[in-house]
Amino acid sequence: MKIAIIGQQEFGKSVLDALVARGDDIVGVFCAPEKEGAKPDPMRLAAEAHGLRAFQFPSLKTPEATAAMRAINADIGIMAFVLQFAPQEFVNIPKHGTIQYHPSLLPKYRGPSSINWPISHGETETGLTIFRPTDGLDEGAIILQKTTPISENDTLGTVYFDRLFPMGVAAMLEAADLVVAGNHTETVQDESKATYEGWFRANESKINWHNHVDVVHNLIRGCDPAPGAWTMLGGKKVQLFGSRKHPVRTFGAVKGKPGEVASVGDSVVINVQGGQIEVMKLKHEDGKKVGVAEFAATYGVVPGTLLGG
Repeated sequence: MKIAIIGQQEFGKSVLDALVARGDDIVGVFCAPEKEGAKPDPMRLAAEAHGLRAFQFPSLKTPEATAAMRAINADIGIMAFVLQFAPQEFVNIPKHGTIQYHPSLLPKYRGPSSINWPISHGETETGLTIFRPTDGLDEGAIILQKTTPISENDTLGTVYFDRLFPMGVAAMLEAADLVVAGNHTETVQDESKATYEGWFRANESKINWHNHVDVVHNLIRGCDPAPGAWTMLGGKKVQLFGSRKHPVRTFGAVKGKPGEVASVGDSVVINVQGGQIEVMKLKHEDGKKVGVAEFAATYGVVPGTLLGG
């Protein structure tokens, strides 16, 4: 296959490496230009290491980007972690069109933070979708989907890096083969089941200790490792990682206020509605992520310390 790959960062690099490893003909690599002062994009570096030409257009909507895609005469376009908008005029140029990766089971969880949200909502399953990119956000016809369970203590990190990342690389190659061979199906998304979630940022990751233990636990693990669920301590922001929940039936009746530290040791246990949350690591806005013992000694956290505010 003659492939044009559009993407960036580690996921784009991994898809590129996998295509090269199996002998596909990569006729063009499109990746976003690095911002001033940013680290070199891993996908661009990989393209150069493989002796491939990397196009870095500030926008894929320009005549220059369209002309470059036409000139390489690709059989298929593969979009692997693309943050630039790719118009139909661009993605329809390859002989068999273009396919795109999205880390959710579309039409659910359209949008940019599609791994954080299902975990924070307490979903027990998520997955990935390979679909046809359209001018709408994650709205195109579905070609291939893969599912994976979300366990009680899974985090953003475990779901993505352990499963959705490697599964996604393999699924992109599988879908490309199906499309070029003409053995694929395209299923229009059911708009009645569609959901859209925006960025999962600071406002969304703030902990409310008056919420139920399930809600707090899901929020912390849905933000672990990024953007990091947070609370306040002495007027400073503190992020929490490595959550375990202990409902009332496990620890007995909760004594103390929501957000109050119940115990400090190898972990810190914090009271919430309906139980307690146990956390293994913390990060003060003035420091780095550390274990509980070091954090408690540095910032004076003891039983009775009240978090939040």
